[in-house]
Amino acid sequence: MRFDTRLVHAGHELAEGTGDVVPPLHLASTYAHGVQDPPAYFYARGENPTREALERALAALEDVRFATVFASGQAAGATALATLAGAGRVIVSDDVYGGTYALLTSSRLDVRPVDLADPAAVADAFADPWAAEALVWVETPTNPMLKVADLAEVCRRAHARGCLVLVDNTLAGPALQQPLRWGADVTLCSTTKSVAGHLDVLGGALVHDRADLHDLFTTHRTTTGSVPSPFDSFLVHRGLKTLSLRTARQVETAGKLASALRESPHVAEVRYPGLPGHPGHEVAARQMSGFGSVVAFRYRADVAGLLRRSRYFADAVSLGGVRSLAQCPATTTHRPIPPDVRLRLGITDDLVRLSVGIEDPEDLLEDLLQALSPS
Repeated sequence: MRFDTRLVHAGHELAEGTGDVVPPLHLASTYAHGVQDPPAYFYARGENPTREALERALAALEDVRFATVFASGQAAGATALATLAGAGRVIVSDDVYGGTYALLTSSRLDVRPVDLADPAAVADAFADPWAAEALVWVETPTNPMLKVADLAEVCRRAHARGCLVLVDNTLAGPALQQPLRWGADVTLCSTTKSVAGHLDVLGGALVHDRADLHDLFTTHRTTTGSVPSPFDSFLVHRGLKTLSLRTARQVETAGKLASALRESPHVAEVRYPGLPGHPGHEVAARQMSGFGSVVAFRYRADVAGLLRRSRYFADAVSLGGVRSLAQCPATTTHRPIPPDVRLRLGITDDLVRLSVGIEDPEDLLEDLLQALSPS
């Protein structure tokens, strides 16, 4: 079964007795054992058929056995830290989502940021005895600077030191990048973003192929109660079915916008892996099937004015949805990061991040060009 067919069919067989062609929505919070032969369901904090259908579908996308879904991407990340960072040490991409930064810095773990898009920095990090058996948390492409890590190389060096590798695949999504194929042990994804795709539900997932990790994740989820509701699981699964169609339009449009931005006199810099001058372009071309729907650029005038003038890019956080969004990461998603760290990473007040939706590309291009002009 090829990828696009899995999007529609994986995780669901026609319902026995009714023939439902979509996974039924099971809302029960508890289950009567007497009608189960053998008993499979006990309490919905632990088991739910709608949630399990989504998990089977997500696992199938990376051609593995297990996925564990959560109430949000943050809940998935918190579970990963609680269960995988046994040595108490974490190597993490230096440019990560602000929520991830907050999650890591609020933990009692020994966290070391590394530019995992820089081969020399990767080599140095894993040459240090400190790195042995650390959890390696890779975000690629990163949010918002769109750095690209070479997953095969990072995984090779990490595994040689006895490290587990988790890849936050939220920005790319499973249609464009499948980290487990490049050696990662766990893929983390905020299913809120491109997987669900309609900006109307929260969710997260850990995808992997190890039964021991599946037991760890599900036990922690049941104990902490970080489960998505049946309805949220239903919405994520419904959105998943159109992932490839949406992603293809978004990637095509993002490339056009990035090229136009590069030619604008109002733009100082454009960051998009699809541009040949991007430092991670060749790696992205090798390990991704498309360059993504997120574009970042530095605006030479007032960012607030740019966001006000746009008709189609809503001034809102999140990414990967059907509607186009624009934001200033320094004042929104990445505010948890101290100003001096943001400045060092290049997350300055003139940086704008676009999440490209599925609107007509020409409408988005015309809107962006008129919004760029401060006069």
